[in-house]
Amino acid sequence: MRSHIDHLVVGADSLEQGVAWCEATLGVTPGPGGEHPLMGTHNRLLRIATVDFPRTYFEIIAVQPGRTPQRARRWFDLDDEALRDRLRREGPRLLHFVASVPDVQRAVQAWHALGLDRGEVVAASRDTPRGLLQWQITVRPDGQRLFDGVLPTLIQWGETHPAPGLPESGVTLHALVASHPQAPRLRAAYEAIGLAAVRLDEGPPQLRAVFDTPRGRVTLAS
Repeated sequence: MRSHIDHLVVGADSLEQGVAWCEATLGVTPGPGGEHPLMGTHNRLLRIATVDFPRTYFEIIAVQPGRTPQRARRWFDLDDEALRDRLRREGPRLLHFVASVPDVQRAVQAWHALGLDRGEVVAASRDTPRGLLQWQITVRPDGQRLFDGVLPTLIQWGETHPAPGLPESGVTLHALVASHPQAPRLRAAYEAIGLAAVRLDEGPPQLRAVFDTPRGRVTLAS
């Protein structure tokens, strides 16, 4: 099995806050995204693909006002009150990343063998101007990211992937670096799904994404 960095997840208190932050931090306005009725969230997207990260994009996600999710807990810890308060007080921040796998059921089974419960595989979709996007994604009932966001959520796309439909943004991903006190366990998890594009170090829990942008090189840390 071989997996890839599919997208980076930045949480925001609101999409308006997220757009303003993106313009101030990366020097560009994110493109349109969509709504997730299953989760009661919505997003804006930004293409950050390169030769090394050919279908990678950047997601700014927020709870959608007035939208009740169809599940008890939203994904990416977005119902966690401490995290929600931090996003309100400190602004958007890098939370997590999602890895694309060719067979999500097989990847989940590989992690179960390591004692890792990434959650059930849920079918999701949203409408876009290019047609319906469909995917299967791992979501825990408690909505937790696990390992402080350093263990990726797993996704398997249907026939259409969103990245080719996104315009060039002027922002590209240079590197994604993870650190965690349980680095050996995480390294085994990465190897089990063939994820080689993320550098993993032992240390305090953190994700660091390095970008080339119109404002020069910018690093975001979780």
